[in-house]
Amino acid sequence: MTSETSEEFKPLEMTHKSIFDRFLALDPPEISELSFTNLFMWRKKNRPVWREQDGCVLLIMRPGNGIPFGIQPFGPGDKEKALAALCGYIENMTPQVEIKRAGKGFVEKWADPDLYSCTFDRDNSDYVYTVRDLIDLAGKKYHRKKHQLNRFTKKYHFEYKEMDEEMVECFLDMQEEWCRMKECEDNQGLVSEDYAIRQALTHFEELDYRGGAIQIDSKLEAITLGEMLDSKTAVIHIEKANPEIPGLYVAMNHFFCRHAWSEVAYVNREQDLGIKGLRTAKESYYPHHMVKKYTLTPKVVWNKKNQPFSYERRL
Repeated sequence: MTSETSEEFKPLEMTHKSIFDRFLALDPPEISELSFTNLFMWRKKNRPVWREQDGCVLLIMRPGNGIPFGIQPFGPGDKEKALAALCGYIENMTPQVEIKRAGKGFVEKWADPDLYSCTFDRDNSDYVYTVRDLIDLAGKKYHRKKHQLNRFTKKYHFEYKEMDEEMVECFLDMQEEWCRMKECEDNQGLVSEDYAIRQALTHFEELDYRGGAIQIDSKLEAITLGEMLDSKTAVIHIEKANPEIPGLYVAMNHFFCRHAWSEVAYVNREQDLGIKGLRTAKESYYPHHMVKKYTLTPKVVWNKKNQPFSYERRL
């Protein structure tokens, strides 16, 4: 990144929450990535920087072991102009200019096909379910889930708990135990996830999310965190459960939806990342629809004065 861009873009910090909340309220997102909680908790892995321009927030991810990329601009301003400017800034960092995980609605409205190549990203597309389906588990297609839930509720003496400040330490203890079970230290992905969960938990009072837990015999065995994404949709950022307890994941999903999101139409349970087991699990709940995401690659890239130049020529 050039010195000029470094001065203009800022690393994401908790003090920026009110700005992000204001822009997101004026332009509610369709993709799960665009919430301040999600961006903040994963900031060590993605190292996001941002700035305001053209009435929008421009956001660049700089993963430590990857190539920088942009996230679709958001806000009430000129998103077509903001997208062009964002590509220009990214070009100062890497010749491989990409806007990743752009939602279908954004792509169709703001990404001119004469200016951008568009590639479908199945692995990062979000699964969206009706909350009523996840609570009721009704009908033949949910017979197995309903059976797992019923077996769990009959076999275990459990209690569902809403997360509050007093529960944070219990949540942290459970996450530590979960990491020991999964040997997180040997898996960089799990190390990053552990840090993200700890960031969310330790900043519980400052972040706008809800949490739930299932306690069995006075011990927390499952936790989950989520928040509202827009007026009709909640998004689940984290769900962890003891894998040795049959039906616990089904129960955690059911009770969190029932207690936290019963007045909401939909719940976004994020992407499967191309992981076979995770894809099978998410598909087994029969999503109402997918939030399709795409990678945008400019056919031309703009410099800071918004003067187009040939991307191929710059390579």
